[in-house]
Amino acid sequence: MKFASDSRVPAAILMLAVICGSSSVTLIAADPIAQMQSDAVAAGKADWGYWGPNPDTYSSWKTHSNRLIPVYTFGIDLAPVSGANSLYRDAAAIEKLYGYMPEKTHNPHADYFDQTDVYRLQKLAVESGKKRVILFVFDGMDWDTTRAAAIANSGKVYQEGRGQGLHFLDYRGTTTDFGYCVTSPRAEGTSVNVDSQTVTNPEGKIHGGYDAALGGSAPWKPIVDPEYPIGKSKQTRHAYGESSATAASMTCGIKTYNDAMNVDFVGREAIPIARTLQEQGFAVGVVTSVPISHATPGCAYANNVHRNDYQDLTRDLIGQPSIYHPGSLPGVDVLIGGGWGIDKDKDASQGKNYVPGNRYIAADDLAAINVSNGGRYVVAQRTSGVAGSSVLKEAAQQAIHNGERLFGLFGAQGGHLPFQTADGNFDPVVSFGNPRPEKAEVYSEADLNENVTLKEMAIAALDVLQSRSDRWWLMIESGDVDWANHSNNIDNSIGAVLSGDDAFAAVATWIEQHGGWDDTAVILTADHGHYFNLTRPEAFAQVATE
Repeated sequence: MKFASDSRVPAAILMLAVICGSSSVTLIAADPIAQMQSDAVAAGKADWGYWGPNPDTYSSWKTHSNRLIPVYTFGIDLAPVSGANSLYRDAAAIEKLYGYMPEKTHNPHADYFDQTDVYRLQKLAVESGKKRVILFVFDGMDWDTTRAAAIANSGKVYQEGRGQGLHFLDYRGTTTDFGYCVTSPRAEGTSVNVDSQTVTNPEGKIHGGYDAALGGSAPWKPIVDPEYPIGKSKQTRHAYGESSATAASMTCGIKTYNDAMNVDFVGREAIPIARTLQEQGFAVGVVTSVPISHATPGCAYANNVHRNDYQDLTRDLIGQPSIYHPGSLPGVDVLIGGGWGIDKDKDASQGKNYVPGNRYIAADDLAAINVSNGGRYVVAQRTSGVAGSSVLKEAAQQAIHNGERLFGLFGAQGGHLPFQTADGNFDPVVSFGNPRPEKAEVYSEADLNENVTLKEMAIAALDVLQSRSDRWWLMIESGDVDWANHSNNIDNSIGAVLSGDDAFAAVATWIEQHGGWDDTAVILTADHGHYFNLTRPEAFAQVATE
């Protein structure tokens, strides 16, 4: 089956072709990575890579892993936490961090560090005199995901180290460093009650830790036991992290159970660095390409025993009374992200106080914060027939002019921004599904016009924060990397990394134009890894040169 066209095959037609067993679908449009993805789904394998522990199958694992993940710093270095200063060289430090001694985790030769050190680095940056701190999180972006995107973007193949081919890999406008960290949680398998905000069986079913002999001492080192990163090794079994426990490590400096939002393993409140700095006079902001109170953006500020209590997490973020904070928190100065148009009549995961309607922000809460009703936020929402960039820009200018806060709510299907694909467009092809391929998302002209990009959200946040204080903290999350990797979709994955990389480039330029790097620190990292294995990087280098 061959389609000669100047645009991609419509998703429904391609879906039919794949389900019918055709592996000869050709996308005549110059979009080779989309072709690679669709061919891999149709054939069930690819010679250039695979997801999961089984090299004979394109997809044998569709969730997170316990791989070491990359950390890049700008304006500061990693010397205080890496190499000789790695806590994984110190048995007592490991036991203190986890609350027990994880099996085969002590490593006197570790160059890697822990994800909680990302929190330490932010504290150290402020203590050293930095006035502006940015935590830039590419959700789910491990080293092989980064490498695939970099090679596809530049055509330059590398086998180890920091690499090259993306803005954040190549940027040398200030001091920069590269390392990698452990993201394992304290435990997996804990149970909670969101109504009472209590934790049962706090020790869970599987403990965390990291065995470098099985998982590798660096992200590019061979994985000796392919079952180890997914917690199924018969030699050493360690839990792999999910986005809330790993985000809490970066924002609060703690090891906690999977699904915890800035609470420790028994549900006690942990204070994120954004709130600590806010008490010191810093303005704080959160930007994300996925719903505003998902795990990573929620952990920037909120507390809850479970990540799915979305409306209550948003209440913390916007300074409204919540289940965990009945007296309310002060709220962030800027919150921009997805979640627009996602309505549900019921949501048991959010407990008895769930309000039917938008899953991420209750209508009464949205009305209460709006400056039009006497609230503290200029509200920018996706608006029918109006360009999202204009809506956000106008709201940001109003917030700056009047000294007000900024709240932005956008999104398409699933509440996230439209998925960018590897060619820079927004037209995904099929993802891997079990037992059948997953239908690709299709965006209308309105979906594309009425939404904003991560880059636009980040710059709006920077402008508003700078107008409110010369000291500020900002989280920027490129959340769609994780969604792409869960779907085992290399086209979406590369597109998501490139979208986030464009935002980083814009942020770096903004910093250069607003006082430079002397007062600024950026930590760019992921919250956890997935399990993509790039076996023939030359395939992506060839794509870049075509």
